[in-house]
Order: sequence, then C-alpha cells, then structure tokens
Amino acid sequence: MKISNNWLKDFIKTELKTERIGEFLTDIGLEVEGIDKFESVKGSLGGIVIGKVLTCEKHPNADKLKKTTVDVGSGKVLHIVCGAPNVEAGQTVPVAVVGTKIYDKSGSFFEIKEAKIRGEVSQGMICAEDELGLSDDHGGIMVLNEDKYEVGKNFADYFELSNDEVFEIGLTPNRTDAMSHYGVARDLHAYLSTNQQKSQFEKLSSESLQSEDSHEFTLEVEDAELCPRYIGAVIRDVKVTDSPDWLKNRLKAIGLSPINNIVDITNYILHGYGQPLHAFDADKIADQKVKVGVVKEGTKFTTLDGVERTLNGAEIMIKDGKDQPMCIAGVFGGAHSGVSAETVNIFLESAYFNPVAVRKAAKAHGLNTDASFRFERGVDPNITRTAITHAIKLIQELAEGKLTGELLEQYPKKIEDSYVILRFSKIEQILGTKIHREKVKEILKALDIQVLNEIQNGFEVSVPAYRADVTREIDVIEEILRIYGYNKIDAPQKISFTPVKLNAKDQDELENNWARSLQALGFNEVMNNSLTSVKDETDAVKLLNPLSGDLAFMRKSLLEGLLQNAVYNINRKNADIKFFEFGKIYHKKEKYLERKQLAILVTGREVAENWLQPKSAVSFYNLKAYVKVLLEKLQADYTETALSDERFSDALSYEVKGKTLVRIGKVSPALLKEYDIDEECFYAEIELEYAQELRSGNELKFRDIPKFNTIRRDLALLIDKNIGYQDLYHTAKSNKSRFIKNINLFDVYEGKNLPEGKKSYAMSFELLNEEKTLEEKEISAVMDSLIKSFQKEFNAELRS
Repeated sequence: MKISNNWLKDFIKTELKTERIGEFLTDIGLEVEGIDKFESVKGSLGGIVIGKVLTCEKHPNADKLKKTTVDVGSGKVLHIVCGAPNVEAGQTVPVAVVGTKIYDKSGSFFEIKEAKIRGEVSQGMICAEDELGLSDDHGGIMVLNEDKYEVGKNFADYFELSNDEVFEIGLTPNRTDAMSHYGVARDLHAYLSTNQQKSQFEKLSSESLQSEDSHEFTLEVEDAELCPRYIGAVIRDVKVTDSPDWLKNRLKAIGLSPINNIVDITNYILHGYGQPLHAFDADKIADQKVKVGVVKEGTKFTTLDGVERTLNGAEIMIKDGKDQPMCIAGVFGGAHSGVSAETVNIFLESAYFNPVAVRKAAKAHGLNTDASFRFERGVDPNITRTAITHAIKLIQELAEGKLTGELLEQYPKKIEDSYVILRFSKIEQILGTKIHREKVKEILKALDIQVLNEIQNGFEVSVPAYRADVTREIDVIEEILRIYGYNKIDAPQKISFTPVKLNAKDQDELENNWARSLQALGFNEVMNNSLTSVKDETDAVKLLNPLSGDLAFMRKSLLEGLLQNAVYNINRKNADIKFFEFGKIYHKKEKYLERKQLAILVTGREVAENWLQPKSAVSFYNLKAYVKVLLEKLQADYTETALSDERFSDALSYEVKGKTLVRIGKVSPALLKEYDIDEECFYAEIELEYAQELRSGNELKFRDIPKFNTIRRDLALLIDKNIGYQDLYHTAKSNKSRFIKNINLFDVYEGKNLPEGKKSYAMSFELLNEEKTLEEKEISAVMDSLIKSFQKEFNAELRS
C-alpha cells in the first residue's frame, strides 16, 4: 500500500523528517518497505531557464535544422542547433542548458552536453512541451509570453510542481483501520502523542451540506445483513472534466491514473479516508429507485472492464427500479451505469457491505479491486456519512454539482463497538513488565478505546468498530504494546523453566522428536500449501469457492508438493536433497477423511561432495535406514509387505497389527518426468495418528546404564535368494531369549563360490545380561537357539 507523505500531512502535523516517520510507522506494525520520491514533472524542470532567441538562420549542412543564438540571462549568448519548424528570432522560449537532464515517460533521461551537430556547435536545447513532461504535444518548441516570463529566470518558478515522498507499507490483513491516509495518520498520532513527540491531529467530522429542491429517488435495502448501512445522494448539473492539478498529483503519487473529476474524487475519498464510494449516472437508473439485494442465479452482467459475467445469485447487487443490476456491490461497477463524459446527474453511494459476501463475490469472479480489498476486510461503519459529505463538498467545488434533496439512508441496526475486560495482571503476564495504569489509560485514549469503567484489577473498555480485528483481551494488550513500544520491553537476562514429565499421549511431542531426529540427519523441513490442482478428481475434496483453478482442491498426497520443492532446488544447483514435511491429506469417500502424515523425500548424493568420501548416490536403503531411526522410537514390531501404488515403481509398506504404518518406495519415472526431474527420488510417508496410537501404549521408564558389557556374536548364513533380511530379523526378534539386545545385517554376498540360487547373509547379535556377566554356556545356548530357528524356518546353512 502506498502512502503519500504530502497527503499524510493533510491529517497530521509534525516536524519529523520522512525517514523518521518511516521508522515510527514500522515500530507500530505498519512496516515501511521503502520510501520513493514522486515528482509531478520528472526532474522538476531543473536546469530549464527562460531564454530569448536573438538570431535564427538555416543550418549550412542540414535542410531541417536551424542555427540560433539564445540569451539566457547569464551574460553569455548560447549557440543552439534546433530542429523545430516553428523556431524564430525574437521568441521567448524554455532552454535546457548544458548539464540538464531530460526525462522521458519511463523515467529514463539523457543529459544535455555541448556538442557539434553537422559541424555546428550546440550549447543547449530549446524545448517542446512533451520533452519537459508538461504534455504529449510535440508540434514544436514552446513559445512563451514575453510579458509573463522573464529571461534568465528558472522555468520551474512559473509552475506549482508537486514533489512528494511515498511510503510503501507492507500492510498485514488484520490492519483494516490503516487502509487509508487518515487511518495511518491516526495510528501515527497515537504513537507520537504517547511517546513525547509533537503532533497535531484533527479527527474527521461530517461537512454541513446545503441542498436544493427535492428529488424523486427512493432507496430499498432488501437484506440488512448483506448491507447493514447504505447512504445515497443525488447531485445534479455536474460538469465532468479533468481534475485540478493538486488532485491529480495526489492520485499519481500513489500510482493511480486520473480519469475525470468525479471518479478522481471517489478515489480520493477511498484512499484518503478508507471508505469506497461509487458514482452512478442518475439518468440511467430506472424508475429513480435504487435497490440493494441479490439477483437470480445465472443472470448476465457486464462489468466496467467490458466482460460479461454470469452471476451466482449470492453477490450483493445494486439494482434499479426494474431489478436490472448496475453494480456488484463493493467489488466492481457496471459498464452501462457508470459516469461518463456525457453524465449530467449522478447518484453517489456510500455503504457498509457484509465483508464475507463481498469476499465471496470478488473471489468467485476473480476480481480484486481497491474497493473489494477494503470491504472484504471490514471498513469503518461510522465513517460512511462523513465520507459521502466530504465527497459531495468536493463535487460541489470541482464539478459545480448541486446536491438535491436529503440524503437517502438506511441503517436499521447500529454496528456496536466491542466490549472487552482488560486485566492489569494479564498485561504484566504477557509483556513481562509493568506499565503504569495511567500510561495504559493514556494509550487506550490515543487509540480511541474508551474506558467505560475502572474495576479492581483493570478496565472495562469499548473498542471502536473500525478496529474489526480487536475483539479480545489479548488483542487490546497487543495494541497497548504496539503503541507503548516493543523496543521498551527488555529481554530477560535469564530464562526459568520447570522440567515436565514426557507425555507419551502428546502427538506434538512425537512430531517434534521426529523433526529433531531428521534435522540431525541433515534434513530440512518444508511447508506446502494444502490447496492444489489435481488431474484425477476421484476421491478429491473440491472447494466450493476456490481462489483459482490451480487452488481448487485439497491435496490428496504430500508427494507432489515435495517434488515441486525438489525441482525448484535442482534448477538452482542444489541437487542433494533431504526434505521432510508434516501435513494433512484429504479424501472424500462415503464421508470426508483427513489424515496427518510425515513425508520424507531424498535424492542426489548420500553425502556432500568432499575429498575423503567416495561419490555415491542416495538409495532406497538409505531412506529405509532413516525411517527405521524414527520407528525405533515407537518400539513397534512391524512386517514388510510389497506395495502396489502408481506413485512408485518399487515400494513396500510397513504394517503393524494388519494396519499400514509406513509406505516407502522409489518414485515412478512417469511422475518424475511430469515434474521434469532426471534424478532418482525416494519417498516415504508415515501415518502420524497411527504412530501416535502405537506410541501412547508405551510406558516411558528410566533405568541405569548396565554395568556389564555386551557380547557380540556373528553368524554367516547360506540361504535361498528369495529370502529377505526382514524374514530373518523377525525370526530372531521372536526368540524367547531376553539377552538379545540388537540385531544387524553387516554383509551380503551373492558372488562366486556359492551354490546356484543361494546368497550369504552375515548377521551380528549383541547379547547382554543386565544383572551379571554372561557365561559362555549362556551365550552358546542363545546362538544355538537362533541357528535352529533359521534352519527350521529357512533351511539355512552355516558358512564356515
């Protein structure tokens, strides 16, 4: 949002410099992202002086050029080559002397230098209007009235040029009160007045109006919930012309193009006071009746941009007496009812529309206007009359309009201020410091928050309706802190906390635990939008009112978002990727289903390139190892099962008690091609709710580190190739011995010197008796039991 410093000064008087104002605005939450300079005439006519053409003759070496001598009052006559057909001796003209910068419409410039043109010296330039940025006329040089313009004077002295500094404010969505110059000035004054900075601020009040005769117009609001307040005025005999320079410059400074005096006035009130207005051609309103309501679904309506739109029946519409739509209320006007150069009489609207209804209408039609931006966030319902009276006054002054009859208004139920109980103890708890009660009261008064009653531990306060985001005690405390100053709150020198018992039933704790583990393994966490587009709409949850076609569905999987993250990084030469994301997925079957998952994606090298480690690509087994680290925290006994999933070319699922806990696999080439990824990617997803269910059944116990050493024994088993390590692992885990603490596969061999169809697995077993040192006979008993199990289950043989 752009805020003009000159415009701001219309509402608040302060001696502060622009940069200092920017610092204070940032301190109170209106972050100034930059300060730009605005000039109504680029360059402000610097270096342009009044000159007198003394002589003018044909250029000896060019048919279309002329040699002139020009007196610019410096005591030195300049020789200037000019190509304008209308230059003559005796003329008074604007001259750009050497060193002057001449700007074009884009802001680019060239500098006037002494040069030779076709062999003749030229020491400046006699200027045309378009070269100076005064108009688009390039019919020849400007010829000035010698009685008005004095030779040697600066040309800029004869113009009321506007120079301004414009704040670019990154306005957060909740700050509806600051969507105008008046709102920013009001907030700035609240800060300055309570922080020993001089400022003068005058609150807005309704203008007194004088009307002539009466009118036959009537107003009907069909639904007060859709339009709680509406005011209309009939103004006759307006003259639609260009706006005066001061008004044009106000709008140009914030990036708006002036159109005509009526439209410019409505834009001036919109950006000045924060209240959108709309002007209708009164002669095009059938039956001289304005109705506010809805129309039938499917009704066609052409908006100002010339686009014919099909209405859905939920939009708030401004209609005439024959129920013909004239405007999508709060969003966009109609092509056939707006003000044009032929307009003589206007109907001016100022209203408060239901924010939710405006937002839905704007999104449904893909429209985002300055008016909808404000209405859908909530404008000040109490400024409606003030804004229209100021606008009428300007129309009377700038368009010679005549207010006819009384203002039409419907406001059946006043929008009340918010009632909040504010406790001092809560303020101290949140801020960590004490603020004197009188200081709190001073800040509240500066913010227009009225203290209704003083209670034992605080105040009963009334928050004005224009602060739609301040409805709770914590909101009021935030307002107090914002104006008091975040920088005044000292950071504590020490942080005290009480250790709490780990809660196995807390899912946030599980997620934080897993996140820390993955970060320690070199992973980065990502967060993606839950809204997306889908190719296959089967089981997909579609939004009723999507922001756009690309955001029309709730995501069915976390994989697509991680692949987008991956290709974004790969394209920027960051190809070694370890990403994880906690997020929800959504499906619609017999009912809506929502599940939370942990998704993990790896691709690229296993370790970063360095001289010590050989180059090796990350593999499916690396991802399995990462997943295993997480699952160990659940202490769940899972089984591996082959998985058929179109997202994967090879995949497994981990199941516990017949229910899927993990899906893990190699992303299919077709899916990688779709995202233009050439590298292999491996993906895993863990069902968080089920993981938490398994974890909550585990009792956390603390115990001493064993005093006795573990004993390791290895077995080299010759088995059939179709037997997997997981089969051997589960057989060993089911052994009745309480001494087996860890099982690991440390070598796989499938080379020469083995019988056909066989492979060799080398497994290690760590044994421990926590009460005493294991004896050899106890160790042998465990190993013999394992060997017998492997022989019985898998026909395994020991390799010597």
